[in-house]
Amino acid sequence: MTNPLSHFDEDGRPRMVDVSAKSDSVRIAIASGRVSFSPDAYEKIRREGVKKGDILRIAEIAGVMGAKKTPDLIPLCHPLTLESVNVAAAFDDETQSIMVTARVKMTGKTGVEMEALTAASVACLTIYDMAKSVDKGMTIGPVELVEKTGGRSGDFRR
Repeated sequence: MTNPLSHFDEDGRPRMVDVSAKSDSVRIAIASGRVSFSPDAYEKIRREGVKKGDILRIAEIAGVMGAKKTPDLIPLCHPLTLESVNVAAAFDDETQSIMVTARVKMTGKTGVEMEALTAASVACLTIYDMAKSVDKGMTIGPVELVEKTGGRSGDFRR
């Protein structure tokens, strides 16, 4: 009987899955996240910004850096040669939040979902860090996979 848990060997030891027999394919993943504020804090941040700098652009840079560091943060994640990482952060007046979208692309043997989710998460954490002097009650979430293409498991769209 084969082991049904892909990240553990027959002796129960953790392992990084062997993907060497898989074919390369174009892999794309999109993840999103949101940081929500109190109405007063949102208006203040939207109007005046924060002392630490441009909250949207710095969050975007942090998200790109997060995608690149994913295998350092997530055990058993393959180190990948990412071909494209785009992170966009924008104010959403309707929900009094900052919305983050991360898109990661590469050609390889394994998917980039974790890199997209990490990018969105790190961008949201950066927003929190930059705005905590204005609103310690802000919330992060949901952070979720929006879409993924490529690979044996096929495409997914939320």
